Amino acid sequence: MTTKYLLIVWLCLYHCTYAQQKNFTIPDSLLSKDYEYFDKNIRYKEKDNVKDLLYAQSWLTKAKKEKNFSQMAMAYKALIYKTQKKLELKYADSIVIAAKQTTDIELIGSAYMTKGIVYYDRKEQMKALDNYLVADEYISKTNNRYLIFKVKYVIGLTKLYLGFYDEAITLFKECANYFKKENDRAYLNSLHSLGLCYNHIGNYKLCSQMNQIGLIAGKHLKSWDMVCYFIQSEGVNQYFKHNYSDAIQKLTMILPAVKRKKDFANETVAYFYIGKSYSAQKLQEKAIPYFKKIDEAFQKQNYIRPDLREAYELLIDYYQQQNNKELQLYYIRTLLKVDKLLNQDYRYLSGRIHKEYDTKKLLQTQRDIEQAMKYEIVCALSIIIVLIVIIVLFICRHFRNKRLFKELMNRNPEVIKSVVSSDSSTEIELGISPEVVTTILKNIEKFELKKKYLEKDMTLGKMASILNTNQKYVSKIIARYRSKGSIEYVNDLKIDHIVELLKNENKYRNYTYKALGDEAGFGSTQSFTKAFNNRTGLSPTYFINKLKDQSAN
Repeated sequence: MTTKYLLIVWLCLYHCTYAQQKNFTIPDSLLSKDYEYFDKNIRYKEKDNVKDLLYAQSWLTKAKKEKNFSQMAMAYKALIYKTQKKLELKYADSIVIAAKQTTDIELIGSAYMTKGIVYYDRKEQMKALDNYLVADEYISKTNNRYLIFKVKYVIGLTKLYLGFYDEAITLFKECANYFKKENDRAYLNSLHSLGLCYNHIGNYKLCSQMNQIGLIAGKHLKSWDMVCYFIQSEGVNQYFKHNYSDAIQKLTMILPAVKRKKDFANETVAYFYIGKSYSAQKLQEKAIPYFKKIDEAFQKQNYIRPDLREAYELLIDYYQQQNNKELQLYYIRTLLKVDKLLNQDYRYLSGRIHKEYDTKKLLQTQRDIEQAMKYEIVCALSIIIVLIVIIVLFICRHFRNKRLFKELMNRNPEVIKSVVSSDSSTEIELGISPEVVTTILKNIEKFELKKKYLEKDMTLGKMASILNTNQKYVSKIIARYRSKGSIEYVNDLKIDHIVELLKNENKYRNYTYKALGDEAGFGSTQSFTKAFNNRTGLSPTYFINKLKDQSAN
């Protein structure tokens, strides 16, 4: 068949949803071929081969046309090796349906075993075990010892995965004894699985013995991929024997080979025990990236098993110590999902496994963290709002100060004009004769012109004495004609005097507050700064600095 023709056929096949499409036609070059020809020429160990897929399709079409159900079952099995992952279960169902049309209990049992293997690869172990047990019912009635022990092996694998280690050990021992003379790869697989079981029940010595036997046999048989798995098994075993450096070295060594095989399950296990080995040596920063790989496998492949669960507990503890509530909460939520999945597939084992973080504690911790995060958000928003308010107030204050400074620079000193006459309404209002009011106002004018208000500790009594009157009259007249209290009136005059000095004479801008207060006759620095702010709306510092900036410009 030409390459061009093969390509055309492949494009047709690629766009087909199922193998049993009605419009598939066997190419002329394959019309005369028998079933044995298709079986012998399909390379089962190679995936996605165009020629093999064409042969499998032709095999199935021929069997359907001839209503040969046993050959249909075998053709579907070939398609499982050659098709897309998502179609494997569909073909597995078809194998069982076709096999049941025959009276061959061996074929029916084999069909159920194939379906179980598909479920096992999909990590649906409970469904896998159900199909294996049905397969065993059929195959145990035959004389095909190879199939009998193959079923024992796949049942053992599922029991290993689900935690029935003692039962699995019995099955793997039987398989190892049988396959040692019958099938090299099956023998190595049985030894490897037996070693894993011994590790799980804590018999690390027997685990190392199985790994050593497997390594020697694997090298002798040149089964290098199995050599890799025996090294990995021993790496995990060394972790439990507290030989952490050796565990890291062995597990790191096999990772490239496991990745090339796209065996994400064993890759994840290697990451976990590398992380555990670093953690046991108090090297948490090195351990954490490996524990995160467990979560990657769960998120991408939905893969988890009971011993890997501990990675989440360690991640939660680590981020709790780091006070990283966001990541702590993420791993708590994920661990709740993990436990839900484990409880579905590992009901037997989940009742025995030690959980530092049980569901009730996880949910409570989750609520506590969520509440704390809400509180932090509220606090953060409150701080932001306060900062915004402060900034707005600062900006408003800045523009207000600029306005007040400008007004102050344009302000002229107040001048009180004497009232030379008064009417009866003034006398009624103040209870003082107009003549007395006029006299006091003239004295106030002299008081201002001669800057008597600059005298230190100017009190109401002292001012009344200077104005030749009593305190009651002074208070009433200042309130009437200046709309101020007596003390405020004096303080304002003092501050106006200082403002003019600062505006017109540079030397005063270098005075201390105490010196400026003494110049104006204030009794204390505090009294001066308070009076300055009350009169101008500005602090002395701001006013003086602006004057200096203005002079510099």
